[in-house]
Amino acid sequence: MTTPYFARPEPPYYVAVFTTTPSGTDPDGYAEMNKRMLELVETHPGYLGRESAVLPDGSDLVVIYYADAESIRAWKRNPGHVVAQQLGRQRWLASYRVEVARVERAYEFSASSSVDAAPDGDG
Repeated sequence: MTTPYFARPEPPYYVAVFTTTPSGTDPDGYAEMNKRMLELVETHPGYLGRESAVLPDGSDLVVIYYADAESIRAWKRNPGHVVAQQLGRQRWLASYRVEVARVERAYEFSASSSVDAAPDGDG
């Protein structure tokens, strides 16, 4: 499943990219915790939005958009998220990777638009 396209803010903003490989243990518990974390992160200060997809190998890819780096650090320390991290390592995940980045510039192309939004040939 892929979440709908997220209308991003103008840079700069931050992203946290989570790639997880479920262990296959207790998939219902994993799905329920994902649902709870989505509800929690949507109320977290600095949260801007998210996108997600299931990759062909069954891994989950989630990109969460934040206003600033401190919002990401605070989310990592959120008590509910700390519990989810611990349970993920103990029960639900075979592996995970987290990448954090500051987006300095962004551009896009759409075949339905006559404008190519790539600034000054960057890209």
